Amino acid sequence: MANQQQQCRLLVPLAVLLLGVVGILLLAINSEDIEEPPQYMYGIVLDAGSSHTAMFIYKWPANKQNGTGIVSQHSECDVDGGGISSYAGQKGGAARSLEKCMDHAIQKIPKVRHHQTPIYLGATAGMRLLNISQPKVSDEILKEVGEKLKTYPFSFKGATILTGQEEGAYGWVTVNYLLENFIKYGFVGHWLSPGKKTVGALDFGGASTQITFETKEKVENVENLMSLRLYGRDYHIYTQSFLCYGRDQMLRKLLAHLVETQGSNDTIIHPCYPADYNVSITLDNVFDTPCTADSKPSPYNAGKKLQIQGSGNYQHCLGNMSHIFSFQTCTYSKCSFNGVFQPNVSGNFMAFAAFFYIHSFLKSTTGITVTSPSLLEEAAITVCNMSFHEMLQKVPEQQSRLQDYCAATVFMKVLLLKGYGFDRLSFPQISFQKKAGETSVGWALGYMLSLSSLLPAESVSLRKALSPGAWNTLIFLFSVALFIALVSVCMIMFRKKKGSDGML
Repeated sequence: MANQQQQCRLLVPLAVLLLGVVGILLLAINSEDIEEPPQYMYGIVLDAGSSHTAMFIYKWPANKQNGTGIVSQHSECDVDGGGISSYAGQKGGAARSLEKCMDHAIQKIPKVRHHQTPIYLGATAGMRLLNISQPKVSDEILKEVGEKLKTYPFSFKGATILTGQEEGAYGWVTVNYLLENFIKYGFVGHWLSPGKKTVGALDFGGASTQITFETKEKVENVENLMSLRLYGRDYHIYTQSFLCYGRDQMLRKLLAHLVETQGSNDTIIHPCYPADYNVSITLDNVFDTPCTADSKPSPYNAGKKLQIQGSGNYQHCLGNMSHIFSFQTCTYSKCSFNGVFQPNVSGNFMAFAAFFYIHSFLKSTTGITVTSPSLLEEAAITVCNMSFHEMLQKVPEQQSRLQDYCAATVFMKVLLLKGYGFDRLSFPQISFQKKAGETSVGWALGYMLSLSSLLPAESVSLRKALSPGAWNTLIFLFSVALFIALVSVCMIMFRKKKGSDGML
């Protein structure tokens, strides 16, 4: 026992000496301020489209970059049911449809960030149409969904109907951001301006279609000009949205034209439907939309049934489809269609939404990858000559929409080539994509990028830390001191043992 006490008395001074050496080293070595990794901020956008609503959660470092957040997609959720415009006449239905995805957002966003997280619902062409036909109903739906979103612990920024120009512009922002045309992460670990040209955006939704691109030409209609500031630079873009020229409404306009030219008899021959396809519909399936109101037959019986019989004739389909466009009048130096000004298309473009799905369908069913006007025509002729049964064998998962692909392909041909003016030189510059990386292409990310530029950046936290070189020196000196201490202890123990042996 006495020996152990004596050993402890010897070790204590050595331990004190060792701690003193370390303390002196810490005081002598310089420290520096180190930035803490920035925390993330979050934002929620609900894309209330004509056929469905999708929720996207985005995040960006709280210290931001040149006034705009470096935004990435954090999570997404598809709302069950149709678009919010489909709940017209169902009080509270649109609001209730959002609950599942809002609960998803609560789980995915850290609780400490809830109150700082902006949430915005943007309705597009489906609600634009409802606002035309039933403005009071449209206002009620927006009010209901707004009140619902306010019950969640986020920072509510509004539930509004986007203009077509806003939808087009934000889609353009998304495309160019994902392609790193605004900024790029350099090998030195900093965000850089890549100095690349921007890419035009071609969007094709359910009720409208948009074209947006930078141009050096004068934009003769100020309604087509939009200015944005992103990452410390100003952008001036041409953008145009065509309401009623989305995929679903275009098909109704085509049917309305066929009824108008063939009469509302019991049977309508549809040249864009496969020859082995027929379906029974009522007149309100065609004319219950502002897009076809001008061609409604008189007298009008909404419940009258029509038998639609396909004929699978490409040339007749093309002729009838061309009639839903107007190329005759133009009060500007140049127009796309329906009297709308458009400068010449230039540079590269990304086509997404329904453009991508049509392009993919053509490759799956015809084996043709559409990269030129001639290949687009070849694919259109091929798919229009296919029977419903042939298409069903190739892509059975799309059974409910197979009958519409001939019309959709012919529409894309007329829109891109005759409407927008793409030719054999500019058409190959179009890239058909659904996503860029892991992020969905659409207007929602572009909106969040613009919104994040309005949110204040957070100051970066600093902490005192030793530089890497100082840490290396400290570890070396500490190791030397520890080695000396251990050697000293061993020598003392050895001498003590030797002394004991001598006494024996």
